[in-house]
Amino acid sequence: MHTLQLKEGPSRWELLALGEVMLRLDPLEARIHTARHFQVWEGGGEYNVARGLRRCFGLRTGIVTALADNPVGRLIEDLMLQGGVDTTLVRWVPYDGVGRTVRNGLNFTERGFGVRAAAGCSDRGHTAIAQAQQGAWDWEAIFGASNGARWFHTGGIFAALSESTPAVAAEAIAAAHRAGTPVSYDLNYRDSLWRAIGGKARAQEVNRELVRQVDVLLGNEEDFAAMLGITVQGVSDDYVELPAAAYEEMLREVASAYPNLRLIATTLRTAHTATRNAWGAMALSGNEIAHTPQRDIEILDRVGGGDSFASGLIYGLVQGKGAEWAVRCGVAHGALAMTTPGDTSMATLAEVERVMQGGSARIAR
Repeated sequence: MHTLQLKEGPSRWELLALGEVMLRLDPLEARIHTARHFQVWEGGGEYNVARGLRRCFGLRTGIVTALADNPVGRLIEDLMLQGGVDTTLVRWVPYDGVGRTVRNGLNFTERGFGVRAAAGCSDRGHTAIAQAQQGAWDWEAIFGASNGARWFHTGGIFAALSESTPAVAAEAIAAAHRAGTPVSYDLNYRDSLWRAIGGKARAQEVNRELVRQVDVLLGNEEDFAAMLGITVQGVSDDYVELPAAAYEEMLREVASAYPNLRLIATTLRTAHTATRNAWGAMALSGNEIAHTPQRDIEILDRVGGGDSFASGLIYGLVQGKGAEWAVRCGVAHGALAMTTPGDTSMATLAEVERVMQGGSARIAR
């Protein structure tokens, strides 16, 4: 594996993300099917990375997406603005009044507790971003000298939205590379998105092609198996034991299949219960393994933990801290993000650094 090269010189954004942003409806401690009140958040696999880098790590980030121009879309925009992510590249699509032709995605998500696992119910068909076509954004101008990004991030959720979104992702990735911008891609397999459009066979067809074009690849063992057909050996279906040697072998197999990759990272999660997980990560970079072993953590809301791992990892790489530090940062940030509600991080850099250093949860006042 070759060393990851960061873009030099000034850029408008330190990270730019491409993906769908939905309105999440959270029943708090209740169930979706019995709830009478919902808390709303914004969220999306690719967007969450940009928001985490902005709010926790203080980097300038932007989101490339599309929304139907109605009050729900404007609510999502308002939530994004509160998160500090640049929304100037949001494409607003005229609304038809009832959502026959275009709409905004909704994501109902239960946090889970104890033996009751977290669960989600998405309502995201025919959304504005799912209908995006090649040419919708001027990528040469976006990544060009007058704008520019030090990093570009997208992933398998965006690629699964429709027949057209993989081509949009490929178009953006190619323009980023022409500008010297490294690209990360989170596999983020979602059965609900692929089920009706060809399942795992179609997921692998799409993602194998896109992964050949990126620099940094993220996922967990299910993502690598479902999206690339590369499995980790010696792990049971309940993931109670995650042998480090088996995960290292999987990462090396991915690197062999995709020699374009500069860094490959996988999270390590064992769900003892919905509220108590063992959490860690491993990365392969320059033929060296960086491994943060699992430790037990307590969880309030697990959704977005992997995205927060990604933002912490990318922060470490952008700052030139090296793979070992970046993996530890990602693990710490992901663990903290799962202690608060919503898809996105409420952690601070000081808190992340304290967890990285083994700090306790003793009250700070």
